[in-house]
Amino acid sequence: MRVLELAKRRKTVRKFSKDRPPIELVFKAIETAKEAPSGMNAQPWKFVVIDNPELKARIREVCEVEEEKFYERIKGELKEWLVENEFTPEKPFLTEAPYLVLVFGYTKAPYWLQSVWIAVGYFLLALEEVELGTVTYTPPNTRPIEELLQVPREWRLQVILPVGYPDDPKPKLKRKSIEEVVSFNKF
Repeated sequence: MRVLELAKRRKTVRKFSKDRPPIELVFKAIETAKEAPSGMNAQPWKFVVIDNPELKARIREVCEVEEEKFYERIKGELKEWLVENEFTPEKPFLTEAPYLVLVFGYTKAPYWLQSVWIAVGYFLLALEEVELGTVTYTPPNTRPIEELLQVPREWRLQVILPVGYPDDPKPKLKRKSIEEVVSFNKF
C-alpha cells in the first residue's frame, strides 16, 4: 500500500531548504493531481505556478494584510489555539518556498469544490512521493489575490501551496485512531 505509506509520512511544512527543486517535480505532482475524479468529469481546477520573487513577495504582502484583519476579529477557541501554537499573521513561507502553486476552482462546474479538493489531496501525496513539502494555506479573504492575478470572476482561489524541499524540524501531528473515525451502520 504505497499510498498509505505516503500518507503516513506526509506532514505540514512551513520551512523550506534554500535548494531549489527541479520544476519537473512540481509538474509531476500536477500531472498526478489532474487525474483526480471530478463531477461530470469537468476537471474544474487550474494550477498557477509562481516562482517570480517579486510576485511571491506581493502575494505574501496581500495575504498578511488579510491575516491582520482576520487576527483582529477572531476570538475564543480558535484564537487560543493560534496563540498556543505560535501562529501569527506573518507568512514567511510564501516567499521562502521556491514555488507557490495556487489552485483555483471553476465555480460554474458541478461539484467543483469537492472535485478541486480531491485534486489537492492527490497533489499533496504526489509531492510527498518526490520528497517535496508544502502547507495548505488559504488566505482569510481570497479576493485580493484573485484581483492581483486578474482571475476571472467564475474562478475562486482555494489554496496556496508553497512547495520546496522541507527544512521543518516539527514532527507530524498525531492522528486520530481508526476507531475514532470509523463506525458501522450508524454514526
